[in-house]
Amino acid sequence: MGDSPEPVVTYSHRKMDRHVEPDNITEDPQELEAIYATRFGRRSDDRLVLWETLVASYFQRFIEPTDVVLDLAAGYCEFINSVRCGTKIAVDLNPTITQMAGPDVRVCHSRSTSLPDDLTGAVDVAWVSNFFEHLRDSGELLATLRELHRVLRPGGRLLVLQPNIRLLNAAYWDFVDHSLPITERSLTEALTLTGFTVDAMKVRFLPYTTESRLPISAPLIRLYLRFPPAQWLLGKQTFVVARATTDGR
Repeated sequence: MGDSPEPVVTYSHRKMDRHVEPDNITEDPQELEAIYATRFGRRSDDRLVLWETLVASYFQRFIEPTDVVLDLAAGYCEFINSVRCGTKIAVDLNPTITQMAGPDVRVCHSRSTSLPDDLTGAVDVAWVSNFFEHLRDSGELLATLRELHRVLRPGGRLLVLQPNIRLLNAAYWDFVDHSLPITERSLTEALTLTGFTVDAMKVRFLPYTTESRLPISAPLIRLYLRFPPAQWLLGKQTFVVARATTDGR
């Protein structure tokens, strides 16, 4: 395909997707809940193994034990339930989140462009996985990033796991609620415009789908994470680590 292996670039399933922003499909929370159940309800045990292993073996390194962590569009809360941190916050409009979140998780039913006022400057790490492609347009993406910048403390981290249309081509549109095409370059530009500095990026990281002939198992996931050639071959999602630096306006 003309791409060279990209382990880490440093700067200065079912689809693995878990999230739907209702404005694109429905304003009805019950219909939103049905979308989640249809797309992600099956193989819930496999998904739990997947996210617990990904967090423990990779993503936890970006989070300190005392951090306040916000999971935007938390879906079934696999990430926020698995991470070890001081305070956990899950944001989603799907009413099912109340049942999915662990007892130590604060649940907020808020839009990505209107996060709770009391979170201003209170968050150490914000996590966003497979969500930006559901936003209506670039304006809503920029508004969402500005809100994330507002709630992060100065120097706070934003972790983004995002399908990359440059790597997926037509498969990016295999889900009816995908609206916004995003590459690693357009995501970097959006982050820069909203006051973030990109510290690290893996352009080819995780597969787009968890559908495979191989079973989902913790040892296989850990092997994949330790073997960059597999990520270069199968990775269709980009992972970005950014910091809130300049004014997010």
